[in-house]
Amino acid sequence: MNYANLIDHTLLQADTKKEAIVKLCEEAKQYGFASVCVNPTWVQKAAEILNETDVKVCTVIGFPLGANTPETKAFEAKNAIENGATEVDTVINIGALKDKNDELVEQDIRVVVDAAKGKALVKVIIEACLLTEEEKVRACELAVKAGADFVKTSTGFSLYGATVEDVAIMRKAVGPDIGVKASGGVRDLNDLKAMVQAGATRIGSSSSVALFTGKADSTGY
Repeated sequence: MNYANLIDHTLLQADTKKEAIVKLCEEAKQYGFASVCVNPTWVQKAAEILNETDVKVCTVIGFPLGANTPETKAFEAKNAIENGATEVDTVINIGALKDKNDELVEQDIRVVVDAAKGKALVKVIIEACLLTEEEKVRACELAVKAGADFVKTSTGFSLYGATVEDVAIMRKAVGPDIGVKASGGVRDLNDLKAMVQAGATRIGSSSSVALFTGKADSTGY
């Protein structure tokens, strides 16, 4: 199995400089990763570097807290796509989910789906580390109902990242036809294979190169 084409090669730190984005993109081309995942401010630069390659440009919406209004998320997604993003990872309104305001959660996802329709994949970050099992399932069901292409475990900026258990819960909740992305804490091939076995079809990591070179990286997303 070609694990490289499951990887979203990720760099989302606030202090990221242009040279790091260039390096990220060059690594993605070298290893054949599925995408680079960068903050919206770097989408245009990444799209320029990756033009005429198979590597997609992924960005994040409402990141990392998910507490923006739906209107803001819709604009952010539209702007990112205009700048060259072909995948968008949007954070749900976590507080609304916990308040059982499912209508708002679904709307919050749907506006991004509508902005991306025919132009970009939408992955919905549920921030599983902050949710009960019931909330994880409900978040996944709402993402499917709103028309998302993927559900995603984590931002990597909260309590912890992906777990095998959460990936399995999410896969069961969305069924076989929706993607599941495991993000955060996948630092070697054993981690990656365990996530895939649990149902992940995409892996988000800033330790992507270390996965294939065998060199340890304790700072990965």
